[in-house]
Amino acid sequence: MTNTLVFEVSEEEDGGFITECLTEDIFTQGDNWEELKSNIQEAVKAFYFEESSFPIIQLHLVKNEILLIQ
Repeated sequence: MTNTLVFEVSEEEDGGFITECLTEDIFTQGDNWEELKSNIQEAVKAFYFEESSFPIIQLHLVKNEILLIQ
């Protein structure tokens, strides 16, 4: 098992967040930041249900923003 799982987090246009683990097939979402973190923890526990310990979770928030030079 890896010691750290990195999740790429994107904010939805209509609110809420979606996330995807970059090294394992773990995906989830949340309506707000706190719900997202809770859902990530549940998803990781379910993915590693046979393990006695869990990896560290690192969240990487991706913000898409367009800047126009005037």
